[in-house]
Amino acid sequence: MKKFSFLLVFSLLLFTACKKDHVDATNTKTLQSSINDMTASLSTIKQIKFNEALYILKTFGVEADGDVEELKALGKLIDGKKVPEILTMADEVAQKNGIEWASTSPPSLGEMNIFGDDKAKETDANDVKASSLSIIANPSGDDGTGAPTAIQIVPRLVDASGKPVSFTGAGLEATLEVFSNGVKLSTAKNLMQDNNFKGFNLKFSSIPAAKVVDNKIDITVSVKTTAKTFKMSKIGLDVNPSALKVPAPPKPDSTTVTQDPNAVIDPNNPTANPTNPTDPNATTTTPTAPKQPVADPKNTVSKFLSNVSSQNLKAAYDNSSNPSWGSYESFSNPTSGFGSVKNVSIKNITTNASNASGASVNATYDVTDKNGKTTSLKVTFGLKNVNGDWKISSYKINP
Repeated sequence: MKKFSFLLVFSLLLFTACKKDHVDATNTKTLQSSINDMTASLSTIKQIKFNEALYILKTFGVEADGDVEELKALGKLIDGKKVPEILTMADEVAQKNGIEWASTSPPSLGEMNIFGDDKAKETDANDVKASSLSIIANPSGDDGTGAPTAIQIVPRLVDASGKPVSFTGAGLEATLEVFSNGVKLSTAKNLMQDNNFKGFNLKFSSIPAAKVVDNKIDITVSVKTTAKTFKMSKIGLDVNPSALKVPAPPKPDSTTVTQDPNAVIDPNNPTANPTNPTDPNATTTTPTAPKQPVADPKNTVSKFLSNVSSQNLKAAYDNSSNPSWGSYESFSNPTSGFGSVKNVSIKNITTNASNASGASVNATYDVTDKNGKTTSLKVTFGLKNVNGDWKISSYKINP
């Protein structure tokens, strides 16, 4: 009998020792098992707060589409973490997203389960009975001229008569999607804990001006209860165009390039050996036996601008070897890259310095972007000899 008791105690100790005190995100099964082990070691109140923290991180701490992908992303985020670390992470995410939640506050989000395999209980605070969703959208802020800088969007769950329903202690996932001309511009999420929810403050400065058509946006808000997801949209909301997000002055790229007939070309000898290259970023490494380029380096710059302005961006990219421009996708980006330019008017192209391995070309021209804004630029192009052809290797905008 004593031997049996000893074996029983030993097996219980062994079982306890095998329980995990940190997240194991090797796969979904180990993730759930380790979280269950960690939860089991907590008091009832701590268990609820731990589940709330996991929900906060899964919903607002990771970027993924769908519950399965969100769960995978959550696993990567918290792999190896212990309960205190996860609570701290959830506090930071809640604060960053303006969510009224804290790991030290009483339970406030109803029944939370990130694995989604618990059925609704009669006491589930998220099982809110409503008929539909209404939206109030009011301009807010002032840009100094009396024009708004944002829209305050407040959703309300209402009954069949249109009156707001009363509930508290819920953790309803509220999502705001912003569109213009059918193109999604942004998505934001928050927690709706009662029907006094403050909603979303949509700042115009977060919306890219290039993607807004006719200075109007459409919004869709969804609120997810246990039994149903309610949705409501508002179409054609006015925005303040001067408050929208505008990218920094674009790099030269254009739809149409117009050669100024009065453009001045420096007649200096392009083969002269400079003592000091003007462009500090120009490549100075000299190959052992470089093949001497035949063409003037300014011809490459002129060809580059012509290709860009005719929207032949692939040819323009092939005329360069500039690491700072990154991939072709980054180079041709219609918002932040050369694809954002509408017109380039060349004023002057001058070969500043040239030898067998490198060259420097100055160019002066006006750039007009697709919003109609014109910027005058003075640019120094650094070029390097690549198998006898000049390639643009650096790009510097001068004051």
